[in-house]
Amino acid sequence: MQNILSLEMNEVKIDSEKIVCAIDIGTSKVAALVGKRNQFGKVEILGVGLSQSFGVQRGAVVNITRTVESIIKAVRQAEASSGVKFEKVHVGIAGQHIKSIKNRSQVNRANTDTWITHEDVRLLKEESNKLALPPGDRIIHVLQQEFIIDNEPNIQDPVGMMGVKLEGNFHIITGGISHIKNIERCVNAAGLEVASIQLEPLASADAVLSKQELEAGVALVDIGGGTTDIAIFENYIIRHTAVIPLGGNIITEDLRDFKILREQAERLKVELGSAIATDDLKDQQVRIKGIQPGAPGIELNLQSVAKVIGARMIEILANVDHQIRLSGYDKKLIGGIVLTGGGSQLKHLIQLTELETGQVARLGYPREHLAPSKIKNIDNPIFATGIGLLIRAFKMYDEEQLIAKEKNLISTIVEEPIAPVNVVEPIVIEPVQPKAEEVPVTTIDDEKTDSTKPLKKPSIFSVWGRKIENYMKSDNDFLDV
Repeated sequence: MQNILSLEMNEVKIDSEKIVCAIDIGTSKVAALVGKRNQFGKVEILGVGLSQSFGVQRGAVVNITRTVESIIKAVRQAEASSGVKFEKVHVGIAGQHIKSIKNRSQVNRANTDTWITHEDVRLLKEESNKLALPPGDRIIHVLQQEFIIDNEPNIQDPVGMMGVKLEGNFHIITGGISHIKNIERCVNAAGLEVASIQLEPLASADAVLSKQELEAGVALVDIGGGTTDIAIFENYIIRHTAVIPLGGNIITEDLRDFKILREQAERLKVELGSAIATDDLKDQQVRIKGIQPGAPGIELNLQSVAKVIGARMIEILANVDHQIRLSGYDKKLIGGIVLTGGGSQLKHLIQLTELETGQVARLGYPREHLAPSKIKNIDNPIFATGIGLLIRAFKMYDEEQLIAKEKNLISTIVEEPIAPVNVVEPIVIEPVQPKAEEVPVTTIDDEKTDSTKPLKKPSIFSVWGRKIENYMKSDNDFLDV
């Protein structure tokens, strides 16, 4: 019965009319995406808006006004390209203020006559929300790892099982309250409402990681403009998260030491940059225009440029390797490292990552969960976080639908009454007492034939009568002779 109920509860119909919007507020860009799901569960991107970010540094808002302007610009582009007017958005968050802790919580179920439901799991998560935190921090995510039912450990999915005491190990993500409120204020000032705030590396992981990698063990490295976010998974469970305050923008600033503008340094990095200073770059030169019209430009050697980029990337990868070793899963990452984000598109970065960390590496593209779309180049790593935010938004919607369906299912289940047992009364046979006149009279002949009854002692008259009869018979026999 539990298996049938579990199947019914997990069958959530895909709402193809549900449209969501996500905003990735990054250090270098603000991306707004609008999407819906098709009948196969794939996300179809309906519209995209992209604007340069000026009010964010290292994942944190430092200028409210300029951030609001960037959000409005990106949202208007997304609404224009999709033809959809939206009010609620799902927003990503990152930065140095992000922390992670582990916690165990437990609940004793009041109604033990029914199976464990998704509502019970939600209540268990709420217990972790009561965790005492340092001043100025707030919980962003409570991520389940494994459950214990009546002291039975290593249970991945408790829904549908029976039990009294439900315990869970959770990976809790916290962030600074001021940083969270700044993001909420920027979104509200842009005329929108925050539907949820999601950790950006988790969103990127949903977009680019496969089920096989999540099971085998993998480290997602999202190289953004201001930060490099790390999320480590093993056996479908998140094991470690970290944020490194170094990203692609610091490489751009390093290239400005060649006495060029920031815009020029960014183009140099993106179009001609390399993470490894190979020998073929030694004889290649690039000319950068001067600031003033007619001013002589600057000629740069691409190998020298690659050395600057490589030195900074080695520093970032050293921090990545440190976090992987700190997690204790450096020997268990069969899937290696998956690079994503705008900073992951540097030439030869995969080779440098494998050299510096000793892990296999690949570039993560958000293609697996995407349906065909009219938007070109949407499967670019720079949109991985935004697409992941859409995916997580649909997961939240499905979870709400599942809990509602589950409650309805439980309320409609009526216990079948037990059929009454037909009790057969035993037949009592009473012995029949013979009547007095029916008592048989026993004769002497009967007594002789009935061996079961004792013989009565003959009277003296009968004895002498038999003696006389025998004597007479004996005389007659003599006379006949």
